[in-house]
Amino acid sequence: MVKFYSLKNILSKNARYNVIFGERSNGKTYSVLKYALESYVKTGKQLAIVRRWREDFTGKRGASMFDSLTANNEISRLTGGEWSGVYYFSSRWYLCRHDGDKRITDEKPFAYGFAVSAGEHDKSTSYPDITTILFDEFLTRTGYIPDEFVLFMNVVSTIVRHRTDVKIFMLGNTVNKYCPYFNEMGLTHIKEMKPGSIDVYKYGESELTVAVEYTAPAKKGKGSDIYFAFNNPKLQMITGGAWEIDIYPHCPMKILPRHIIFKYYILFDGDSLECDIVNGEEFMFTFIHRKTTVIKDPENEVIYSPEFSPYPNHHRKITKGESKLEKKIAWFFKNDKVYFSDNEVGEIVYNYLKWCNQ
Repeated sequence: MVKFYSLKNILSKNARYNVIFGERSNGKTYSVLKYALESYVKTGKQLAIVRRWREDFTGKRGASMFDSLTANNEISRLTGGEWSGVYYFSSRWYLCRHDGDKRITDEKPFAYGFAVSAGEHDKSTSYPDITTILFDEFLTRTGYIPDEFVLFMNVVSTIVRHRTDVKIFMLGNTVNKYCPYFNEMGLTHIKEMKPGSIDVYKYGESELTVAVEYTAPAKKGKGSDIYFAFNNPKLQMITGGAWEIDIYPHCPMKILPRHIIFKYYILFDGDSLECDIVNGEEFMFTFIHRKTTVIKDPENEVIYSPEFSPYPNHHRKITKGESKLEKKIAWFFKNDKVYFSDNEVGEIVYNYLKWCNQ
């Protein structure tokens, strides 16, 4: 029997923020929805469901949010048979049941929907009964909203106001370990975490705590894993919770010192990369690999990083070159003449370029 995810371990940390990531379809969202529904039935306290875009929970997406709990008779069980399903309308979820063709709906919603991209529209409304916030799928490979962390904090502020009884869950699949939330929240150990581990972060004298869990894979594997048994490392995120990494082009030739005509560096998300412009005689390309030693002359070397710097040779966006040198460097990226020492390095550059193009 497959053992799905349980909140038991992370709830024992009693943290205000609970960041949970791992393989797909292992029960992360189900467990938080069930936790929130139990809270509503016992105390009347409500749930906030947060997504990046409002389209993420409108129409069929919103209406099907609690289908798994309904199919498993959890709603009927938790409410003692008073309610059997969930009715969705206008970013609100209500408990309901059917009497023949007639639908009977609870008088107040047990959950509200909030979009990070539309937080300004909710600021004037008060939600004093919401004590659980679920931000589902906060990890993405398709790109984040500019200043998304601040926008999410605005949503949290709208709900929390002056209270201290709100517990926040942030759920994600292992699709991208280079996430702006990790830096903004000071979650410095994410890349080194192993499946099944929990880290707890504290912040000076503050009472704020963040518990981070990298969920363990299902012990016997999910029956559906048979559909993803292809020899493709990207699918390990689905079947085992490994971080999703694309396959990137590797070096097309053996590089000798005489082939390298220029070096520059990329610093991104705590990683240092050396970028060698290589004259391969028949063709030129950029080869990117990890920089394992310190940059000897940071004031004069060409360095690209999202961080601001007063040095003239430091730049932020590699795709926005203005000088002749910057345009030459950007040419390799625009024309797919870039190769990587390994897929992990390719993933770092992929996320840096995504940041450049925001």
